[in-house]
Amino acid sequence: MQQSKIPCKNTPYWWEAAPVRPLPLQPLTKQADVVVVGAGYAGLTAAIMLARAGRSVTVLDKMNPGEGASSRNGGITSGNIRPSFADLTRRFGEDRALAIELEGKIARDFLYDFIRSERLDCDFQLVGKFGGAIGAEQYESYARSAEALQRKLGIEAYAVPQSEQRNYIGSDYYRGGYVRKDIGGVHPAKLHFEILRVALAAGASVHSGVAVQSIDAETNGHKITTSAGVIQARQVLVCTNGYTDGANPWLRRRLIPVRSRIIVTESLSSEVMGRLMPSRMMYSEGLILGHYFRPSPDGTRILLGGRDASSNDDPTGPTRLIRKGLLRIFPELENVALSHSWFGNVAMNRDMVPRLFEHKGLTYATGFCGSGVVWAPWLGSRAALKLLGDDKGKTAFDFRPPAFVPFYNGKPYFMPAIIQGYRLRDRMALARATR
Repeated sequence: MQQSKIPCKNTPYWWEAAPVRPLPLQPLTKQADVVVVGAGYAGLTAAIMLARAGRSVTVLDKMNPGEGASSRNGGITSGNIRPSFADLTRRFGEDRALAIELEGKIARDFLYDFIRSERLDCDFQLVGKFGGAIGAEQYESYARSAEALQRKLGIEAYAVPQSEQRNYIGSDYYRGGYVRKDIGGVHPAKLHFEILRVALAAGASVHSGVAVQSIDAETNGHKITTSAGVIQARQVLVCTNGYTDGANPWLRRRLIPVRSRIIVTESLSSEVMGRLMPSRMMYSEGLILGHYFRPSPDGTRILLGGRDASSNDDPTGPTRLIRKGLLRIFPELENVALSHSWFGNVAMNRDMVPRLFEHKGLTYATGFCGSGVVWAPWLGSRAALKLLGDDKGKTAFDFRPPAFVPFYNGKPYFMPAIIQGYRLRDRMALARATR
């Protein structure tokens, strides 16, 4: 990989405009109605609703609020569900499968209304998303899916034949694709900063650098032992997702932290951006380890992300691999330097479906499977209503906890092999597409 003309930073590009910082130190209260573990999108959205309903709410985070996935993601409001409808039906039954598919539309609408009604300054742009097809067979599948979205859910979606592809993306890599108009982009760190602002204004007490060490059931609630002391709470909501640690070994055995890495180009001219991303949409592609990419909110850079199978802190190899994906799509960027490369953890589970569930008196909203921009605020809000006993909080994602992963206790030793298997399947798909 070419040496960058600008030193490549290993911190998120998003932190330039919205730095992640510790909150002012404050004493830990002795009692609260609700303790929320995790100050990301889910935990803070829940805290807002609980505090506005009159509950005393304490939010605890072992890092700085938002330092995890909430400020490290791509900022695309996709709300993806990874299993197909057929897979969902086979696992959970047709009724729940239909409800899950429908709820994606509701969850995106919730996020957009939340941004508008709370006046969250987060560079939100409802620009749509283009999904690139790998081969003619996948294009036909995309065309049928777009038609179904339009017919069944009223989502504006349509196929884009290869002859019209350059109206959306300045690349000949794909064999057409599809467009969904209900997906947009946000500045994820600004979004988190704004949700935190609203949570504090609502009266929630938010603590940074406070690690939860144990949660024990008591007669009238729970005792939460932390690095800053002990707090008693009637209810506990856990929203730790990809940063779940050994303080909750039961949950850790059910969530697999998977690294996702994002690279950012140096600033590009308006002419280059207009040629490569004429529609200024969000983008994805139809591979198992496919990349997601987008223009920066100011339209001057390209951000591209994908899976990072590394297990150490050296960014060189993973950055080089992700950059190959960028050049595969946009070969003309060969001599363009990178300004940033960083990774964050997403949380997968064996069902690959986000989840709201209970276990031994604790409530969990977690396992967002790489689509937390939409699912984390949505399930955080549903969790809050559940704790308030409000039937409006009912959701198709509220059912049994994810199954545990055998022989797993925090270190995903099996991920490199799984990633290699996915790469092989992707190579085979690419080979078929070029025949």
